[in-house]
Amino acid sequence: ALLFITVYTADGFYEFVEDHCVFNSTKLDDIEYIRSYYYNKLEYTRFSSSVGKYVGYTEYGVRNAEAWNKDTGDLAAMRAQKETYCLNNVGNDHEAAL
Repeated sequence: ALLFITVYTADGFYEFVEDHCVFNSTKLDDIEYIRSYYYNKLEYTRFSSSVGKYVGYTEYGVRNAEAWNKDTGDLAAMRAQKETYCLNNVGNDHEAAL
């Protein structure tokens, strides 16, 4: 799985975004792109290419997901990440592992 993390800090609190690809093969159908949003180690919102939209896990996350799911342009861009972000990198990782 590929993993990239961005961390933001302010006054000792951590907010970070994690992008990763879960895969069993290099076929696009076998790849899942996930972007998770965390605050102080608690995941509050997630986008999954398998679901195709944002899902909130806290009250704040649910509000974010509802707002972000209304933005059709952002949803289309997030859905495209499976191919643009994962597909090339998964192929590279798969080749390196073999």
